[in-house]
Amino acid sequence: MSHAPAPRTAFLDNGLKILIQEIHIAPLASVWCWYKVGSRDEVPGCTGVSHWVEHMNFKGTTNIPREKVKGIIEEFGGSWNGYTWIDQTTYLETATRDALDRMLFIEAERMANGLYEPGECESERTVIISELEGGENDPDQLLEMEVNAAAFKAHPYGHPTIGWLSDLQRMTRDDLYSYYRRHYIPNNATLVVVGDVDADDVIRRANHHFGAIPPGTVPTRTLSVEPAQLGERRVVVEKEGTTAYLKVAYHAPAATGEGFFPLLLIDSVLTGAKGLNLWSSFRTPPPQRSARLYRALVEGRLASSVSGGLLPTADPYLYTISVTAREGTSLEAVERAALSEIDRVAREGVTSQELDKARNQLRARLVFENDSVTNIAHQLGFFETIASVDLFLSVGDRIQQVTQDQVAEAAARILRPANRTVGWFKPVPIGEGEHLPADAASSGGPVSGR
Repeated sequence: MSHAPAPRTAFLDNGLKILIQEIHIAPLASVWCWYKVGSRDEVPGCTGVSHWVEHMNFKGTTNIPREKVKGIIEEFGGSWNGYTWIDQTTYLETATRDALDRMLFIEAERMANGLYEPGECESERTVIISELEGGENDPDQLLEMEVNAAAFKAHPYGHPTIGWLSDLQRMTRDDLYSYYRRHYIPNNATLVVVGDVDADDVIRRANHHFGAIPPGTVPTRTLSVEPAQLGERRVVVEKEGTTAYLKVAYHAPAATGEGFFPLLLIDSVLTGAKGLNLWSSFRTPPPQRSARLYRALVEGRLASSVSGGLLPTADPYLYTISVTAREGTSLEAVERAALSEIDRVAREGVTSQELDKARNQLRARLVFENDSVTNIAHQLGFFETIASVDLFLSVGDRIQQVTQDQVAEAAARILRPANRTVGWFKPVPIGEGEHLPADAASSGGPVSGR
């Protein structure tokens, strides 16, 4: 990754940033349009607005009827999608290179000419609330939401991207449209084009489609700094179900913060190397045969699965370990075994052999997760929204440069009992559980607008 050529960077007069990576292997092109707006930008009373706005931007524009949005790309045999998470909202199309002009046209329309018809807004309110309420049926998601909310008391990373039910019930079409107009401006966006294209041609085409869109005032992103956690926090969710779950979440550094890359290697030792691509890293199971928590919990017949989650974010977020308990195993036993391994790493660090293996596995994952124009375009835009493209281009070198002492220091500082929030999902027999309100649903993970 560190040896990949830097993408071509250009700016239009209205402030739109363009990143172009020429890759002439197959006649394909991937277009992503990224906005620096996510659930971190929401205030109490309007949680979930970023995700709802994303949904509305698939509902037609001045020059693209609602029913034509899908067909424009699909006639070229391409794919399209979008998602919202805590730091960003993005939209994509990948198709043959001769569809480039159509893809740019779609994204320019999405930026400037969203309709937000009142009937469509109401219809989508029902869809999103149903999506939120459906999260009640996924104990793992429900527990993640509760743990995130308990871990944060000041920073908006603590509320779910899909929002709280009361906010989704009260928001109006005007709330959605004003949020759209405030954040969907060219100087708050990055256009990424990767594939069998000519950079000069991309800039000319982008100027044709986006150049007349006026800039706006970029919203200020001044947020409360999350205070240091002073003691372990615990969450217990009791609800109808058949399986018990454990989550252990530690406050973790931002992508640019001290300790992020050492922690990434610690996670590789504990749960297996995953990579750093939110779009694709978690679709392929990590190598876990030698992972400490896999051996202790899954091979130890205490759990059916274990996973770790650390992703690059603009502000300090969470490193979360998730465990699914085996039937008949108490959460006390699962937690005791999990914390024993985690605390051992905090005290002793990892061995040089473990570090070398984690480095090699992680670097291999980073290669695989950049195996397509779609994935490369995603990474360029994602890192641009949280920090910079330079950080993405340096990831391989940063991983290679992590020392055993740095891992030990990060483990001792981050994996402290006082820095963690422990969550239990305790299933109760069907028919005996107390009904939870519908706003107790959905994880804080990315949600798709498709």
